[in-house]
Amino acid sequence: MKTDEGYRHALGNRQVQMIAIGGAIGVGLFLGSGGRLQASGPALVLSYAVAGLAAFFVMRALGELVLHRPTSGSFVDYAAEFVGPWAAFASGWMYWVNWAFTGIAELTAISIYVQMWAPDFPRWLTALVALGFVLIVNLLSVRLFGELEFWFALLKVLAICAFLVVGLAVVLLGAKVGGTPAGVGNLTSHGGFFSMGFPPVLMSLQSVVFAYSAIELVGIAAGETKNPEKVMPKAINSVIWRIGIFYVGSVLLLCMALPWTSYGPGQSPFVTVFSALGVPWAADVMNLVVITAALSSCNSGLYSTGRILRAMAVKGEAPAVAGRLSSRHVPFGGILITAGVLLAGVVLYYFVPERAFNIATAVASLGVITTWATLVYCQLRLRRAAQRGLVERPSFRMPGSPYTNWLTLAFLALVVVLMAFADPDQRIAFFCVPVLVVAIALGWRVVGSRRRARAPLADRTPG
Repeated sequence: MKTDEGYRHALGNRQVQMIAIGGAIGVGLFLGSGGRLQASGPALVLSYAVAGLAAFFVMRALGELVLHRPTSGSFVDYAAEFVGPWAAFASGWMYWVNWAFTGIAELTAISIYVQMWAPDFPRWLTALVALGFVLIVNLLSVRLFGELEFWFALLKVLAICAFLVVGLAVVLLGAKVGGTPAGVGNLTSHGGFFSMGFPPVLMSLQSVVFAYSAIELVGIAAGETKNPEKVMPKAINSVIWRIGIFYVGSVLLLCMALPWTSYGPGQSPFVTVFSALGVPWAADVMNLVVITAALSSCNSGLYSTGRILRAMAVKGEAPAVAGRLSSRHVPFGGILITAGVLLAGVVLYYFVPERAFNIATAVASLGVITTWATLVYCQLRLRRAAQRGLVERPSFRMPGSPYTNWLTLAFLALVVVLMAFADPDQRIAFFCVPVLVVAIALGWRVVGSRRRARAPLADRTPG
């Protein structure tokens, strides 16, 4: 059975392009960059640039794989084809870990944003309401998901563009922002460019990689896209150049608009800038936009994990309920499984509200790293298969392969190693690595034993 069977190809070019853009702008930028600036100083922009280069190669690897064979199973199906069933099982469940904990981080961020308007409203209740909203959207139809994601992404793009224009204007004019002149001088004042030293910049790579998570979502949408051969290269290329402008450009302007000491983890740095400009309604509008950004990311997480879990359930590698489609052609089983974990995240936030965001993003980044490494390695195997004449390599290719493959894999390995020397919340994620390895290994053994148990019965079945 094909993993795409039963889906409706309801996503058009307009929606796929916006899903691609939306995946490249998330809570890692809108909220996480504030805490990272406080910890790393202006040199944080180097982390975004280096991680952005790695993301570029990951996206081009994804593009080559998608043009080879579009599928909603995405890297899970590619891992099965080019590495083996065990790799598909491991990468699929690690991707689920990524989005489950990303969803917890997004819900946490929404609670922090809403607190600006309703400081006395329980944060955990805000997270619960947001979870209920995105769950309903995902269960109704893929067309509704695509349309909502289109408008969410459009709001994010308009907000970032507005900030880029305003930020560039105040920097060029040297205007005062919060009583401090904006300008290039803010990059080196208050302790210098490496104001906190070089080690914090290295340690920030984990959170920066998390900020780039979801860029691969466009590959999953390929299985429900009309004319993927024409649509997907444009969508993937659009993600690449927007990473450079939206992420690196935004962080650079944040550092020049205000001293890096003005930012912190409790508020979006974009809201901080607009508040310092003395335009009250602008800060409120930006706060509304970052709420929709977090909702968008959580919405995308339920969408992607539902499809990935169904692709695995079809092969007997996930609970059977995850393989069920509703009458609206929505994989409701997988969506509900992820929603259950997000609900547990709301409970976590109730008990440790100050640490929930950092813990969730750190664990989620392990899934991001696994997904990126899977895509890059699968493209390497695709290239080798093409050299042996087993498959035809698409014209849309990863540049610099195989050298860029190994450089990207080395970078991802470095990020994991650095977690062991980072703050306590990131170390929690590092210590989760052996736990996840053991859990996935045991899960694969259970899947294997079930298959062996069914094999003799299949052999005895007539025909």
